[in-house]
Amino acid sequence: MISITIDGTEYKVKKGITILAASFETQKLAQEPFQVKIPTLYYLKNVMDIDESGVCVVEVDGKLVNASTTRVREGMAISTKTEQVMNARKEALKKILAQHHKDCIHCLRNTSCELQNLLHEYELTDEPSLKGTDLQEIDETSVVLVRDNNKCIKCKRCINVCAKMQAVSAIVCTGNGLDAEIQPASSKRLAAASCVNCGQCVAVCPVGALTEKNQIAEVKRALEDPEKYVIFQVAPAVRAALGEGYEFPIGVDVEGRIAEALRRLGADKVFDTKFGADLTIMEESHELMERMSGDGVLPMITSCCPGWIKYAEHFYPDMLENISSCKSPHQMQGAIVKSYFAEKQHIAKENIVMVSVMPCVGKKFEITRAFESGAGVPDVDISITTNELVKLLKDADIQLEAMDPDTEYDNPLGMGSGAGVIFGASGGVMEAALRTAAEKMTGTALESIDFTEVRGMHGVKDATVKIGEKELHVAVVSGLANANMLLNRIKSEEADYQFVEVMACPGGCVNGGGQPHQDGFTYAMQNVPAERAAALYENDKHAVVRKSHENPYIKVLYQEYLEEPGSERAHELLHTKYVVR
Repeated sequence: MISITIDGTEYKVKKGITILAASFETQKLAQEPFQVKIPTLYYLKNVMDIDESGVCVVEVDGKLVNASTTRVREGMAISTKTEQVMNARKEALKKILAQHHKDCIHCLRNTSCELQNLLHEYELTDEPSLKGTDLQEIDETSVVLVRDNNKCIKCKRCINVCAKMQAVSAIVCTGNGLDAEIQPASSKRLAAASCVNCGQCVAVCPVGALTEKNQIAEVKRALEDPEKYVIFQVAPAVRAALGEGYEFPIGVDVEGRIAEALRRLGADKVFDTKFGADLTIMEESHELMERMSGDGVLPMITSCCPGWIKYAEHFYPDMLENISSCKSPHQMQGAIVKSYFAEKQHIAKENIVMVSVMPCVGKKFEITRAFESGAGVPDVDISITTNELVKLLKDADIQLEAMDPDTEYDNPLGMGSGAGVIFGASGGVMEAALRTAAEKMTGTALESIDFTEVRGMHGVKDATVKIGEKELHVAVVSGLANANMLLNRIKSEEADYQFVEVMACPGGCVNGGGQPHQDGFTYAMQNVPAERAAALYENDKHAVVRKSHENPYIKVLYQEYLEEPGSERAHELLHTKYVVR
């Protein structure tokens, strides 16, 4: 530890850390007057460690230095708010604004934009925007993403997350600083790039240069059409993050509030996708047992994540047979809505509009895939993100904080188990499957159903689980670079597993590209995915039913309609195929 002073106050900090890191350490102090906040715009923990925006500056010995690259030394005197510092930050923001289209009112990131927040803080809200003649064409070729280069501030977060964490490199950069050009790797733009639609570029973008393709207008049209029967289903991870769009603390479970809000919006039914998650476990655990008891291809790899599926189709076509044929939970739920539910309620399946609310932008692509129309019509018609739902509710003047937290979803397709809820966290699918597979394989109830060894935010987790007399070797990975590493170990026979869970987004769906945006400072101070995941595990802990196979409505569905897991009808409705890209 060494001694430094910041704005006249002495602090003890770790030797060798940067000034920016030292400022983060001061945030842990109980007294607010001693907490120092240095602004950042490009910095994002584990993605972009250097902030070259020009706003991350402080004064040391009368000279301006970059706080993200300058390391502390014994006796260093740091000033963060001198006139020289404040003027330098303003000039840096003006240079960025000279190339930034200020279309804030129509931007999906309005009020959750890191640049916008700094402009308000430094009173630069009246700067001119780009002339219409200087604007570049917006890239809307992707089914999932919209890329507006007019808003790009050249931070390179998207490039780093795509290359380092996702091992895809669908976006590249030429040049340096504000003269840099950030473009899709393909000259034919995003649609032709090897983009897997994971949406992590959207999650890390500090402005509105990369956003999900907005489908709010489609939802509104469906709700206004008297001929349409509009059903919403909500993914587990959404309940742990939607509140952030209303300034709830990170990790607050707003499950019941969502159900009431969607009814007020005009939904005919509101279902919980944890029912679809339970259904996935029934089919997936059956498939795993079949593969293990016969000569099926092992390891079996989960199929819930559309980003992972497209990645495998691009980069691991020789391992497509390893992937479970099960559809993802929301696709299964959509297929059951348009078959079983439609028949029971005497509703024409063609008149049902199935809207999925997902933490994931990749679901927008998934609903367009072949083999996702189990009942002869698309399983899901519209997929919107958590962010889009926030805007949809706010457009309708629905305040989440005024909703009843004890509201329940509609049945029979709204009741799910605790196992279904934890699907939203990395390791959740694995744990849910183990709870069911273990009891099905042994015929006896588990003494403990908490498989804590597969929980947590680590990018790679593996465990050996004892099931009766058998040992099951399992692995859980999140982040496609981690998946790439593990798959290569499996192919080279360095690792031997029977069951593998892969999630494209680091930490799982709780950290999906469609979740509410948090700035670089928040990510430096809090483990955002872990806090969201904790809400899901708490939900599971207090659930009345915690195993998928004990969901009473799942049992009725099989008795009345599907017969048994893996049946012909189950395969027709709930299973899919993959393609080599």
